Amino acid sequence: MTPVVAPGVSPRFLALIEAEGLAGKRVLDVGCGEGRIALALAPAARWVVGLDREARSIAEATRRATDRGIANVEFHVADVDGDEYGRFAPDVIVSHLFASDAMIERAGRALGAGACLALVAFHVDQWRETGRVSRFAYDEARMAKALAAAGFRPEVIEVEREERHFTTVEEGLAAAVGLEDRWKADGRWYRYVAFLEAGGRTLTRSHLIVVGRRI
Repeated sequence: MTPVVAPGVSPRFLALIEAEGLAGKRVLDVGCGEGRIALALAPAARWVVGLDREARSIAEATRRATDRGIANVEFHVADVDGDEYGRFAPDVIVSHLFASDAMIERAGRALGAGACLALVAFHVDQWRETGRVSRFAYDEARMAKALAAAGFRPEVIEVEREERHFTTVEEGLAAAVGLEDRWKADGRWYRYVAFLEAGGRTLTRSHLIVVGRRI
């Protein structure tokens, strides 16, 4: 069987989802964006539902499914931190770069015993060179606590880290050019520039890969 592949998504994360044996199962993709993971999983699953709060993302995901002739997937606009998931009757819940205690709690209420929640969250070391930890970031202990509080047994909590190294300030700035507008809005860009000017020569991407099993 050909492994599930999605551009820009950790192969380790996808392999953990695929190991659940998706044939005959309903998968719920929370915070699905434009459907990258939902569409990649659809050929292996019975049915896939994608949820996102952005109507434009949902419209694009629906268009992509139609263009590719994928019939066993549907997409809905939803408040993924506020709505309950049980009405979609999921057997597996996945989420990529969207994690919150509220989402994990809702996943716990929607899944039956033995079912799997698989997610990728920002780790506290994500973009550490900016001197600011995202409010959406988790460390291993906080993630384990959130899973346990929602009725999950942590099976996998792994850090996947990539640290890029540069020889000049210019190289460091070029590596973050796609983040400049967002970082300028919250002050991180100026901290990163200061880090480079002080001799720093790294940029860190760090995620948590997580599998929780509903008790």
